[in-house]
Amino acid sequence: MSAPAHTRSPQQARAQARLPWWGIVLPVIAFAVLFMIVLHPAEAQAATGDPAVGDFLGRLKETLIP
Repeated sequence: MSAPAHTRSPQQARAQARLPWWGIVLPVIAFAVLFMIVLHPAEAQAATGDPAVGDFLGRLKETLIP
């Protein structure tokens, strides 16, 4: 016995291939920001934050890598 084949209509197949708007916009924005950083590296500044974060990461590195 053979099972009946389930085929999709072209409209169903087309509807499943659609991306949400952010699926295109967010990668484009990320690429543009990284590209601008590469073009103007002098304008990229290090984040000034709480030194406790740096201390924590340093201690974590020392702990993990003897």
